[in-house]
Amino acid sequence: MSGRARLALCAWAATLMSACALLPLVDPATWILQAAFLLAVQSGVGMAARRVPLPRPLTVVAQALVTLVLLTLTFAREQAFAGLIPGPDALSHFADLLRQGADDIARYAIPAPLSSGGIRLMLVGGVLVIGLLVDTLAVTFRSAAPAGLPLLALYSVAAGLSDGGADWLWFLVAAAGYLTLLLAEGRDRLSQWGRVFGGAPRGPSGEPTGAVAPVRTGRRIGVVALGIALVVPLALPSMNGGLLDGAGTGVGAGTGGGGTISAVNPLVSLRDSLNVDEDRQVLSLRTETNDLSDLYLRIVSLDDFDGTTWKPSKRSITSVPDGRFPTPMGLGPDVKRTEIDTTVSAASWYAQDWLPMPYPPSGVTISGNWRYEPVGMTLVGDHGQNTRGLTYQVKSLDIQPTAQQLATAAPPPAALKREYTKLPDSLPAVVARTARQVTAGATNPYDQAVKLQDYFAVTGGFEYDTQVQVGSGSQAIARFLKDKQGFCVHFSFAMAAMARSLGIPARVAVGFAPGSPQADGSVSVGLRDAHAWPELYFEGAGWTRFEPTPTRGSIPSYTLTETPGSSLPDASRPTEETSQAPSTAPSASESCTVEQKKLDGCASESPQAALPTDDDGPKWYVILAWVLGGLAALALPLAPMLWRLRMRTVRLGAHGRGEADAVPHTLAVWQELTDTAWDFGIAPDESQTPRKAAARIVRLGNLDPAAAASVHRVADAVEQVLYAPRPRPTAGLADDVHRVTAALRTTASRGTRLRAQFAPRSTVRAAWAVSAWWTSLTDRALAARPTLRKPSRQQG
Repeated sequence: MSGRARLALCAWAATLMSACALLPLVDPATWILQAAFLLAVQSGVGMAARRVPLPRPLTVVAQALVTLVLLTLTFAREQAFAGLIPGPDALSHFADLLRQGADDIARYAIPAPLSSGGIRLMLVGGVLVIGLLVDTLAVTFRSAAPAGLPLLALYSVAAGLSDGGADWLWFLVAAAGYLTLLLAEGRDRLSQWGRVFGGAPRGPSGEPTGAVAPVRTGRRIGVVALGIALVVPLALPSMNGGLLDGAGTGVGAGTGGGGTISAVNPLVSLRDSLNVDEDRQVLSLRTETNDLSDLYLRIVSLDDFDGTTWKPSKRSITSVPDGRFPTPMGLGPDVKRTEIDTTVSAASWYAQDWLPMPYPPSGVTISGNWRYEPVGMTLVGDHGQNTRGLTYQVKSLDIQPTAQQLATAAPPPAALKREYTKLPDSLPAVVARTARQVTAGATNPYDQAVKLQDYFAVTGGFEYDTQVQVGSGSQAIARFLKDKQGFCVHFSFAMAAMARSLGIPARVAVGFAPGSPQADGSVSVGLRDAHAWPELYFEGAGWTRFEPTPTRGSIPSYTLTETPGSSLPDASRPTEETSQAPSTAPSASESCTVEQKKLDGCASESPQAALPTDDDGPKWYVILAWVLGGLAALALPLAPMLWRLRMRTVRLGAHGRGEADAVPHTLAVWQELTDTAWDFGIAPDESQTPRKAAARIVRLGNLDPAAAASVHRVADAVEQVLYAPRPRPTAGLADDVHRVTAALRTTASRGTRLRAQFAPRSTVRAAWAVSAWWTSLTDRALAARPTLRKPSRQQG
């Protein structure tokens, strides 16, 4: 392996070793395998480009283009031309993924789930960008020391986000990778100097007994530097223990008893998680209540609306209360309530960081490390704790306010109303205007809320359709109000925003609609039961569920009107498909045909946080096939140029210092000169002597005197090696060819220059060489075939 190839391999390894510091940030860590493969392809392109060799800037450009193609193939194949070439749609998709990743970073607890395409793009794309910088600095420009800066940036990002106690281990791995890169470059430089003075110690037999002195000294310096970096921070209290300090046991700041957390946004990239093919069971419930219509399982509430989407606020967390939970905010003593015991068993594959529970919970019995967020009354896993395979018991309150109690509710506290009625200035005016039109004639907030629910669920002409894009930006709700098609996210977002515009505190809850009763008495909650719904606040009842999504969930009994002819469904009917219990079949779009229902082909929704998937992207062999196909598609039109560059390097690169090398070197230079002239339109004439051929090139190429002298100098060198008794090497022939090439390029037209660069005529020699090789091969095969002779007839 050449020194530069070894250096490229070390650069690849150093980048991967630094990227290992990112492993604790996401779960699972399988993305590192994908990044390693794509990084290897990127490094291989660099090695091939340097071997041609391409100029340094072109080498970097080639690697950057291949990196973009790889990312397109992996993350934006459906939006690219031919699934490979990025266009405006692919670039827009990249921007959406990066925005999604930025949102996820701010809201996911560590380790974040890898099901987020934005986080995966940031990880893999970031490693590829750092790898390109390291390869460019350390290999292409042969300066390994500055390559430590991008490696340090990669490690620093990981160290800044990680809150684990193994940061020192990742520091050692990253530093070892960088030192390996430095040693590889040093060894490569030393090999160019020749024999090292005072080399390695030698034994009695004269054989070296160890590494050469500079390499051995470099290793010792590296080990000492690593030791100092790890030990010195321990003596500096102001640095809080440095790399060896643990980050505490909590999800957020602090040592485990308190802190803050940015909750998962379960609606990020919802469109990517829609329409699951298999309605797998997520949770199995056993409960003592006979009325399942209100048994919603709530995961988290979204209370921060920025005009683009709803997301969780950053909240304080604490230890899970022993015994009973505090009374829910706003719940008064006059409202009827019943405590219900529910046992929940999560599937072994379902890993949710937030605990699905009926709302509001009054107590939880669960094993593992969990923390309590008091505002939303939710539990969140501590450092990797999730619901996978868990069984837990939840005591919850079935709150049953009457319509009269809600209609006569007192105004909410000023601070709560101020926080939960915030709306951004970017929200289109049509949202508030529609809310006022729909609720015209309402005398109190409760009547307004019921009119909003009726508008979406019954009277407004809306259709439930999971094929509709989620949408983003400030116009998303306005488009939904105009098109009147969407799924639970659209309905809940729109109703909550419109309620806030009317001064009603509102937020969005995400979790599961009531599941399906089973023969054994349990309730099965599947993927297609994932749901989102609005919660509105009424003093005395607290946060109260509403159901604006048609054909999904159940209409709360306290929102049913007594108006004759009302088309509202009965509260005891969770969906249109069942009468006495929650739906035993997947919820479907109103536009779903009977044939599709029979074939179970109707789409349904699955919010991302509630429905983690194990899909880690395209399989490696699919990526490999696409990468090879893409590289072939890129290399095919560039093959003549690359072959020509390679031949020029081989012919002019031979030094020919000795007399034995004079003949092949000089003839190779002459071949390069005539082929260059051919590329510019001066076809070779094999019948002429070198001197006459040189004069012809000078005449047809309109060369200046300096270039003409260079042509004749090469021709004289050819005659000298062909006819002199003892051929001698001639210095400067390669420079003469470069001078002639520049002169031909100056006098040629633009079209001729472009053809000489990208479609050189002399590449036909490659076809001739292949033809000659094939002819020689067939001749040898024929010669090796045994000859069969007829036996001669002899007379006896």
